[in-house]
Amino acid sequence: MNVNNTGLSGRRVLIVEDEMLVSMLVEDIVGDFGCVVVGPVARLDQARPLAESADIDVALLDLNLGGARSTPVADILARRGIPFVFMSGYGALGLEPPHDTRPVIEKPFSPESIEAALIAALG
Repeated sequence: MNVNNTGLSGRRVLIVEDEMLVSMLVEDIVGDFGCVVVGPVARLDQARPLAESADIDVALLDLNLGGARSTPVADILARRGIPFVFMSGYGALGLEPPHDTRPVIEKPFSPESIEAALIAALG
């Protein structure tokens, strides 16, 4: 993939994913787009400080982090005006208000679905 054509080169992407292999895959995919990875982190206590203060353009959030929902991180990002996309094996069915209209990448995902979601989120 030619990173110059994605429009994502240089964008800072926070990755919050608790499964190490999935996290590594997402990190490789967004890296191939020329993005700068923030994190990745696997737990809420690691993600909250980054969501509060890190220089982030967009975030990819696993909806379920070891039994805890990532919605507190989503709340922080929404308050800061930072776009984000949920990743979930349940698709949009797992979303609850106020984030039930947010974009979701359904697992298993493809590089193309991540690329499309990031581009759409960044508008």
